[in-house]
Parts: sequence; structure tokens; C-alpha cells
Amino acid sequence: MDTITLGDVTVTRVREYYGPVDLTPEAFVPDSPAEAWETHRSWLVPDFLDAETRIVNSAIQTWVLRSEGRTILVDTGVGNHKDRPYAPVWNRLDTDFLGNLARAGVRPEDVDLVVNTHLHVDHVGWNTYLDGRTWVPTFPNATYLMPRADFDYWNPANEHKTLLGRGNQNVFEDSVAPVHRAGLTHLWEDGYRIDGNLRLDLAPGHTPGSSVLRLESGSDRAVFVGDLMHNPIQIVEPDANSCFCEDPAQARATRRRLLGSAADSNALVIPAHLGGHGAAEVVREGGGFAVKGWAPFAKYTETV
Repeated sequence: MDTITLGDVTVTRVREYYGPVDLTPEAFVPDSPAEAWETHRSWLVPDFLDAETRIVNSAIQTWVLRSEGRTILVDTGVGNHKDRPYAPVWNRLDTDFLGNLARAGVRPEDVDLVVNTHLHVDHVGWNTYLDGRTWVPTFPNATYLMPRADFDYWNPANEHKTLLGRGNQNVFEDSVAPVHRAGLTHLWEDGYRIDGNLRLDLAPGHTPGSSVLRLESGSDRAVFVGDLMHNPIQIVEPDANSCFCEDPAQARATRRRLLGSAADSNALVIPAHLGGHGAAEVVREGGGFAVKGWAPFAKYTETV
């Protein structure tokens, strides 16, 4: 099953890519204790870690939400034909993402809102597509919701020393600036209420404007956490950051706070990049957390 229902909201998982990211656990999550990967090997392999190569597996995917009559996309992946020499696994991709989206019943013109949880390379790519030699908005009728803090941070008109440096400014220029010039962006700051079921909250640390999308409908709860975690090892080791966090201390504090909130409210935690079943319920355990159960999304069974 690729679609689940939470209260009055349907959530559909649409894949762009699943497979190795060419990083070992030590490189990808350098704060994680080496023994943790062995301790939890039984459920990390094969969905999140290749046993033979010791390379981390990751997904690039979009979540399609249908709420109060609107179609909403959460994060838009890497995109096609984009020059990403600093990330060879994503450089000039040519995937059937729009076909996958169509099979989920969504045409580009049907999309009402695009939520970019933050403005990294693998969350904004399908904001635009190449029309001849020009990057144009993929979803022409949508409002693109972007955290202002990230917009300002990577805007090349501003002077910021960032972890990803010039690479992510290139992303700004081909995947963010075109929709802003088209007048399709809404830059929000302290929080943003989408409708009666959905609310955006700031969750900084991974990036200055990283955000989470909270779903509260009937008795159901979920939180789309973007890159609060890249791999479920960060559930059991919540102080372990990925190598891409701009403010490590703040990222750790935010992760602990949001995992605690999810555990206490029985909310489904839906990160951007989990393979396997894509999402999990969590519980408090010792000084950290544990996986209580996986979501009923169908597992990815092959790399693409």
C-alpha cells in the first residue's frame, strides 16, 4: 500500500530514488557510535544499510497529502537534469518521478501547495523543470511554502558561510529563485497554519529554517520531520547528527524535543528519506527512543 489515511487526510508516498548514497555510516552519521549499527543490524539491513558494502541506503520521495479538498506535496526531491557534480549519485538525474506522481493521481496542474521543509538540494528539485534552456515552475497553480530563514540563508545576494557552500546556492538558482520570480512563493517565518489538519512549525538546526509539518486530524497524529533524521539509527541514537547539519547542537536539541513529542502523542514520525516502510511510531526507551512499529506503507523492494 502506498496510501494511508490519517483522520480526514490521505497520505501517499511517491518515490523518486531509492538506493545507496555512497556514504558509510561513519561518514553519513559521524556522531553515531559504531557499535550501534551492529547492535541494530537486524532491522537496519537491508532497508537502511547494505550489509555487504556497508553503504547507507536512502530514499528520495515526495509525500502527497489530500486535505480539505486540496492537493499538497511535501518536499520535491532532486529533480531531473540538474547539475550536481558535488553529489554524483544525484547529478543530472533522469527519473520517471512525474510518471510516478501521475500514477498516484496527481498532475502538475492539480497541485495546490508545495511544502519545502527546508531548501537543501534533495528537497526542492522538482520545484522546477527545464523548458528548453529555462527553469520554470513544475506546479504552475501551486503556492510554494518556504521557510524565510532558509530562503535568506542560501540567497546568493546575502553573505553567509554555509556548510554546503556554493553547491546549495546553485540549488537556489535553479530550484528556488525561478518560482519566487514567478510570484508563487510564500515565505513564512514563525509558523504557518495550512488548514484545520495541517500546521508548519520551525525546527531549526539541520538548517536555520528547517521545519516540520504537523498533521492532527480526529484522533490521528503525524509529523513530517524532513531531515530531522536521515536514518532510523537517529531514533535510537538521537544525539547523532548527519554530516549535513548546519548547527549540530541545535539539531540534537530539536531532534530530542520532536521525538519526545511524537512519543508522548503517539504521532507517526515521517522523515524525508527512510526506505523500508517509510515512517515509524516511536517510544521513549532509556535515555533515548525506540521504534514501536512501522507504518503500513509498502516497502521498497528494489533500488532505482
